[in-house]
Amino acid sequence: MDDLDNTAEEIRRYMEQVDGARDLAYRRSRSLIALCARSIRAIHREEWAAAEELLAETRGATDDLVTGVRNYPELYFAGYTQDAVKEFVEANLVYALVRDRALPTPEQLGSEPNTWLNGLAEAASELRRRILDLLRQGQTAEAARLLDAMDHIYSTLVTFDFADQITGGLRRRTDALRAVFERTNGDVANSYRSTQLEEALKALESRLQELDRH
Repeated sequence: MDDLDNTAEEIRRYMEQVDGARDLAYRRSRSLIALCARSIRAIHREEWAAAEELLAETRGATDDLVTGVRNYPELYFAGYTQDAVKEFVEANLVYALVRDRALPTPEQLGSEPNTWLNGLAEAASELRRRILDLLRQGQTAEAARLLDAMDHIYSTLVTFDFADQITGGLRRRTDALRAVFERTNGDVANSYRSTQLEEALKALESRLQELDRH
C-alpha cells in the first residue's frame, strides 16, 4: 500500500498545481476580456493611437494567459481560456477590418484555428456598429466596403460545416452573424434610398427655383 500512498501524493501535488494555475488563468482571462472590450471601444471612437496601445497590451496579456496554462491541456482548452483568446482575436480582427488592413492569421495571433474562426465571426458582427456610425456621418462608400466584408466573412464561415466539437460552436456564431448582416444590409439599403430621395428632392427644388427666376 506504500505504492498507493506515493502515487496518490504525486497526483495530489499535480492537482494542486493545476488548481493554482486554474485560479490564475481565470483571473487573467477576465482581465484580458475587459482589455479587449476597451480596445474595441477605442476603435469605434477612432482613437487609433489608444487602440494600438491597448491591442499591444492585449497581446501581452494573452501571452501570459496561454503561457500559464500551456502545460495543462484541461485548462488551455477550457471554455474561459479559449473565450478570452477569442476576444483577443476579435479585437485584432476588428481593427484590421476597420482600418482596411490584412487580417492577422491564427499563427500570427497564436490562437487555435477554431478559436480564430469564432473570433472572426464576432468581429464581423461588431462591424454593424461601425457601419451605422458611418451611415450617420454620410460615409456611405466606407459603410458599403465594410458591409461587403461582412458578406464575404459570412460566405466563408458558412462553408465550415463540421461538428461543434471541432469548430468550437462556430455554427451558432455564424447563424448570429447572418442575422446581423441581414439587418445591417437593410439599414444600408434604406440609407441609400433616403440619400437618393434627398438628392432628387434637392434637384427638383433647384429646378423649381430656376423656373421661378424665369
